[in-house]
Amino acid sequence: MMTITFAVLLAAFVLRLWNRPRSAMACLFVSSIMAIGLFLWEIYSPDDGFRMPWLQVELRHAVPAGIG
Repeated sequence: MMTITFAVLLAAFVLRLWNRPRSAMACLFVSSIMAIGLFLWEIYSPDDGFRMPWLQVELRHAVPAGIG
């Protein structure tokens, strides 16, 4: 899937070089949508839903300054 996304992005670059700006922008838009879809597909878990455990941030109780 990532290969197809990069191929569409490369097509946008080539189309821009060939002076086809509307087609290039369309490919750029499609590539962006594909990248977002791939990202959401990668982080989805049937158990937890959309969650990224490697980015979990927890608020821990801080010890006030001067104590402990």
